[in-house]
Amino acid sequence: MNTTLKNRYEFVYLFDVKDGNPNGDPDAGNTPRVDPETGHGLISDVCLKRKVRNFVTIAKGEKAPWDIYVKEKAVLNDTHEKAYEAVDGTQKGKKDDDKKRETGEIVDKARAWLCKNFYDIRTFGAVMATEVNAGIVKGPIQLTFARSVSPILSLEHSITRMAVTNKKDLEKERTMGRKHTIPYGLYRCHGFISAHFAEKTGFSEDDLQLFWQALQNMFDHDRSAARGEMNYRKLIAFKHISDDPHQAKLGTNPAHRLLESVKVECLRDPNEPVRSYEDFKVTVPKSSDFKGIEAIEM
Repeated sequence: MNTTLKNRYEFVYLFDVKDGNPNGDPDAGNTPRVDPETGHGLISDVCLKRKVRNFVTIAKGEKAPWDIYVKEKAVLNDTHEKAYEAVDGTQKGKKDDDKKRETGEIVDKARAWLCKNFYDIRTFGAVMATEVNAGIVKGPIQLTFARSVSPILSLEHSITRMAVTNKKDLEKERTMGRKHTIPYGLYRCHGFISAHFAEKTGFSEDDLQLFWQALQNMFDHDRSAARGEMNYRKLIAFKHISDDPHQAKLGTNPAHRLLESVKVECLRDPNEPVRSYEDFKVTVPKSSDFKGIEAIEM
C-alpha cells in the first residue's frame, strides 16, 4: 500500500463550530475571521494545516518518516543541516563544503531527504531556501480558506479572573477580559491533491490515508476553551480513475465541476438563525454522475 499516489483527487471538507472561535484574527483583536462584505466566516488554510500536523505528531510520534518540519520551537536551518550531513556529510562554514553545496545535485539530495523524513514537507510542501538552502518543495495537497455556508454572528463576552498574579494586587478589582465566539457556523473547505507533485515528493497512498484520518479526527485532539465544540461533519473525495495511468494523474474532469456538485442547502427560514448541523441538507453526487470519477463519501 505504501506506493506513490497514482490518482488526482479533489475533495470537499465540511466541519462546524458551536459557541467557539475557530480561527481568531490577530489584526482584529482575535475576533473570528469574517468576510466583511458578506458576513461569512473564514478559516485560513494555515490554521487547518496546523491541526493536521498536530494530529500526525500525536498519531505517529516525532520520528521519520512522520516527523513534522513546521512545529513549535523548530530551528529550520538546523533541520536543513541535518539533511546535508545525512546525504553528503558536508558542514556549513567549511570552504570546500560550502562550494559543494552550491551545486544543484547536493541541494536536490538534501531536499529529497527532507521529503522522505518529514510528513508535512512531502504533503504540503515548504519554502526551504533559507541561509542553509534546501530549495523549495511544492506539495501535492493544497487547501483553500474554509468559508461558512451561512453568515456568522461574532459575539464578544466579558470575563473576569478571581485570582491575582502578585500579592500586591490582592486589594485591586478583579481582572477583566474579553472572549470572542460565534454561536454556530458550518464551514466548507475545498482541497486539491496532485499525483504529479506526489511523485516528486514521494507522497504515498499510506500518506493519503493518514491525511484522511487527520481530517476526520483532528478536532478531537484540539479542544480548548475557544474550540470546545468544533467537529468534523463530512468529507467527499473525488478520485480520478482511468485505464490510462497518465490520464488518472492528469485528471478526467474539471475540478470546479466536481466541487460544485456537492450542494449544501440551509433548511432554515432566511430570517431565522442557524444553530446546528441539522439545519442544513448536504447532497452528495454519485460516481455514476461523472465519467472517470469515483465519488468517496467519508
